[in-house]
Amino acid sequence: MMDIHEILKKLPHRYPFLLVDRVLEVEPGKRIKALKNVTINEPFFTGHFPHRPVMPGVLMLEAMAQSAALLSFAGEGSAPDEKSVIYFVGIDGARFKRPVEPGDQLVMDVTLERARAGIYKFKGVGRVGADVACEAELMCTMRSID
Repeated sequence: MMDIHEILKKLPHRYPFLLVDRVLEVEPGKRIKALKNVTINEPFFTGHFPHRPVMPGVLMLEAMAQSAALLSFAGEGSAPDEKSVIYFVGIDGARFKRPVEPGDQLVMDVTLERARAGIYKFKGVGRVGADVACEAELMCTMRSID
């Protein structure tokens, strides 16, 4: 489990782009379950269907990717440094099944499917309650930024 203070140590993202509020469960090297509280105060709701606010699908995918990054750093003594960043390199099979609205809690279950040649493949499912809101396969890699 990680609270927001631990998340801020592991991810470079900050408001308004930090999309993980808490880690509920983690099995290092295997899976993570993370939470995003969706509130009407989110800046994207101002312009994303103001008459019926809906969280953009790409931000649901980004929340899953941030959860995947947290899984990558969940091992003992594993932490990011200022000279590297985790990037998306691919998204496959993205599906959106239910709108995510203000007041919802988006719970992301992300599983590491494989790691090969510096490319990590994750399977992510985002749920609101028992309902699947989105799912996708995410591919990420870590790169030096010096």
